[in-house]
Amino acid sequence: MDESSELVQQRIRKLEELRGEGVDPFPNNFRVTHTSQGIHQVFDSLSDEALASSAEICSIAGRIMALRDFGKASFIQIQDRTGRIQAYLRKDNVGDQAFKLFKKFDIGDIIGARGKIFRTKTRELTLQVESFQLLTKSLRPLPEKWHGLTDVEIRYRQRYLDLTVNPDVKKIFLIRMKAIRMIRNFFAERDFLEVETPMMHPIPGGATAKPFKTHHNALAMELYMRVAPELFLKRVVVGGFERIFEINRCFRNEGISTQHNPEFTMLEFYQAYATYQDMMQITEELLSSLVKELHGKSSLTHQGTEIDFALPWKKVRFKDSLVEYGAIDPVLLKDPSKALDEAKRLGLDLKKGTSHGRVLAELFDELVEPRLIQPTFITHYPTDISPLSRRNAEDPDVVDRFELFIAGREIANGFSELNDPIDQRERFLQQLRERSDEADAVLRLDEDFLHALEFGMPPTAGEGIGIDRLVMLLADAASIREVIFFPLLRMEK
Repeated sequence: MDESSELVQQRIRKLEELRGEGVDPFPNNFRVTHTSQGIHQVFDSLSDEALASSAEICSIAGRIMALRDFGKASFIQIQDRTGRIQAYLRKDNVGDQAFKLFKKFDIGDIIGARGKIFRTKTRELTLQVESFQLLTKSLRPLPEKWHGLTDVEIRYRQRYLDLTVNPDVKKIFLIRMKAIRMIRNFFAERDFLEVETPMMHPIPGGATAKPFKTHHNALAMELYMRVAPELFLKRVVVGGFERIFEINRCFRNEGISTQHNPEFTMLEFYQAYATYQDMMQITEELLSSLVKELHGKSSLTHQGTEIDFALPWKKVRFKDSLVEYGAIDPVLLKDPSKALDEAKRLGLDLKKGTSHGRVLAELFDELVEPRLIQPTFITHYPTDISPLSRRNAEDPDVVDRFELFIAGREIANGFSELNDPIDQRERFLQQLRERSDEADAVLRLDEDFLHALEFGMPPTAGEGIGIDRLVMLLADAASIREVIFFPLLRMEK
């Protein structure tokens, strides 16, 4: 038997002893009146005299994270949802029987404690325990050391332990939750309505990505987990909801990396009678307000690099960025064969017949994207890689579209929506023709979406923002797995 198994057996024996003494190790009758943070907020500023004269009784509950035994007295650290507070148990205060019971408690157990607040000689705010109750007996010991670099796989598989013993990890998820709440408030203040659209689609659409496939038994039909909510959200706009947003899951059956997880969270929003330029303005306002609210200033540090979110942000046309950041010969912007030769020289795997716009997009991903560190909008993408975007009125070879890049990665994608159903049909058909030789392509035209467009969608602009990548920025996380509670992992053998 290994050491951990022996420790588990020891705790199980303690559990049986407690039950033998009539103690319920898993009760649910303790009521909490204070949190650790609340206690500090109320009592930290009190003088010693005021603290000593206070008659307030505090009831807190949480996990024992540290325990120092001094024979007839013990100091413990109790951790609840807001932080930690020290508690002091004396045999004289709680009684012989209760103190004997406490001796069976372990680090990791969850307890409730009740008493007054005082300061120790080291000036630490402490709960003077008058009574306590075991709320949950922990059967497995918490790890003594929890180093992320050496235990990354275990940290992700046992995120509950990671959250318990690693305050920095918990902080990341608190930032995530606060950011999502702030995003909802931001759009509500601007008269946007939050909607929900289907997770299972009869036809995958809204993005070029390989979908997950499932089957509905009762309807005897194949379905696909959504790769993007875009086409259903546009149907809602057709129905008269002029400002909408959705924060929900998307699924793409593709690779896993520090920036990609098969299941991820997407924010998409649409506004009728708006353009892609309005979307850029909203994006600037949203992200800059998030940074200021969470960090108290207009900049943050991400992986050692200072990123400035002060407005306005730089805007560069797609083709200009290839010259400015990618240092490519401008001739390649007009000569498809030379562009393809350059892509092959860089080792990019492109099939013969790939459109010029697609080749330039691959060159952009390789040469430009990693260099876009400060918030930068790239605008006017080629039409042939933007099947859902409105053509530019002055140059039909490009569309009214942008992508936002920060810290060398794409954060947002937005455009003036294509609402011409005839043009949209032809774009879809062209997309199907280009993908006809892909073995895993799901080649179907979404006739229902086109049918909806034929009833008329108002001029509209929309945008998608990857919540996980955004949180990576806000929380200074190097990997998308750090900002997802339970990232997808291979099953343990």
